Amino acid sequence: MYELKERLQNITSFVIKPACGSGGKGILVIKHRDGDKFIKSSGVSIGVDEIARHVTNILAGLHSLSGDQDVAIVERLIEADSLFDKYSYQGVPDIRIIVFQGYPVMAMLRLSTKESDGKANLHQGAVGVGIDIKTGRAINAVMNGKKVSFHPDTKEALNAIVIENWSELLLLASSCYDMSELGYLGVDIVLDKNKGAMVLELNARPGLSIQIANSTGLLPRLREIQRVASKKRDKQERVDFILSSAF
Repeated sequence: MYELKERLQNITSFVIKPACGSGGKGILVIKHRDGDKFIKSSGVSIGVDEIARHVTNILAGLHSLSGDQDVAIVERLIEADSLFDKYSYQGVPDIRIIVFQGYPVMAMLRLSTKESDGKANLHQGAVGVGIDIKTGRAINAVMNGKKVSFHPDTKEALNAIVIENWSELLLLASSCYDMSELGYLGVDIVLDKNKGAMVLELNARPGLSIQIANSTGLLPRLREIQRVASKKRDKQERVDFILSSAF
C-alpha cells in the first residue's frame, strides 16, 4: 500500500491493467487528479485506497483469463488524436485489426461511451464501427449487439468516419505478424496526438464480435488467405494483396 502511494505520488494520468486479462476487464483509466483524488475517464473520482484494492484484485487473478495470480501493468495515458473527438465519449478510441498469416483481413474502430465508462470495449457498452479493410471508411456500427447509426452520447453520424493514412496502419498491423509469429492475432492501435499511430497491444485470442461490427463473417477471408499464404511475401506485398482483393 505504501509503495503504491509512493509510485503514484507524482503521476497525474495513467492506466492500470492486468497482464493476462480478457474482455477489457480490470482496466482502470485515470485521466487526471485533483489533490488526493484520482479522476477516472468517466469523471468519477476515487482515492488511492480504491486503486490499491483494484491492484490487489488484479494480483489475485480476479481478472485473469485462467484465474491464476497475475501482474498489474501501469501504462502512460494515451493523448488521443483529435480525429475522433466528436465520435467518442471521454475515452481513447482504438482500432482493432485482425491479422491472419500476416494479412490484415478485418478491422473495426471502437468508440467509448458513457455506458462503457469511457473504455473502448464492446463488452462494456462501447460502439464498434466496422471499417472497410481497403479504404478505412466506416461501413456499419453496433452497440450491445444492435445496429446503430449515431453515437449515443455525441449524436454524431458514424457513417461519416474515415481513418486517415489507412494503408500505413495496415502495414503496422501486418508487421506485428513478423514480430510475434502468431498466425492469428488482433492488433490494437491507437492514434496519439503527439506520437501518431502506436500499437497498444497484441491479442492472441481476439474476440469474434468484429464480425458483427462489420456485418460479415471472417471465414471466407481466412480461406482466401489460406489459398495464397504459401507464397513468401513481405508486409508491403501482403498489404498490397489485401488492397487489391475482393474483400
